[in-house]
Amino acid sequence: MPNQNQNQNQMQGGQIIQNMNQGTSMNHGAHEMLDSHELIGCLIGVIEQYQLYDQNIQDQELKDILQRQSSFMTQMYNTIVESFTTGQDPTVPTQQYKMQQSNEVTYGLKPGQPKKPKMAVNELTDDCYSSFMLGQIKAAASTFTMSAAEMNNPVLRRVVADSVPNMIEMSYELFLYQNKKGYYQVPQLNAQDMNMMLQAYTKAPQQGMH
Repeated sequence: MPNQNQNQNQMQGGQIIQNMNQGTSMNHGAHEMLDSHELIGCLIGVIEQYQLYDQNIQDQELKDILQRQSSFMTQMYNTIVESFTTGQDPTVPTQQYKMQQSNEVTYGLKPGQPKKPKMAVNELTDDCYSSFMLGQIKAAASTFTMSAAEMNNPVLRRVVADSVPNMIEMSYELFLYQNKKGYYQVPQLNAQDMNMMLQAYTKAPQQGMH
């Protein structure tokens, strides 16, 4: 009986060594595996929701943004899944998303009707759909950032981390679209209060430099 247990221990030890020798593809911790499934599932959800919105959006400019972002996220998904599955550099590396909105922001508030939840699908507008898109991309960016901070596999970590700036860019594009259409208004402080807050900090001396 002791010999049997000893043989089992030796076999288990051999399996562990064998797994360790399989290279980068096995370099995934349990926490990373769960985070990876969460972020991949999150990205699937965004892509699927975009398909639903595409059928109902009226404004061609917003539809173009949706289709461009959807196409980009599909490639992002394929790159992440390949890196996750193989642990190796993906066939198509992380791309750079380039928004097409002007980065000019309109400041100030304009009076309007108080908002309340729409109670029927046919009441949803492009304001609603662009808000849904912005909220989902921001949530995905947060999920990716938190996951990348604790990943073990160096290739997957880099792919996920490099995807975060693209999601920020997509979020910013949607914000600018909403701002231009008046859906996302940006209030400002009065000049005196703003100046006081801008002057509230000063530079610190650099440590170790004289």
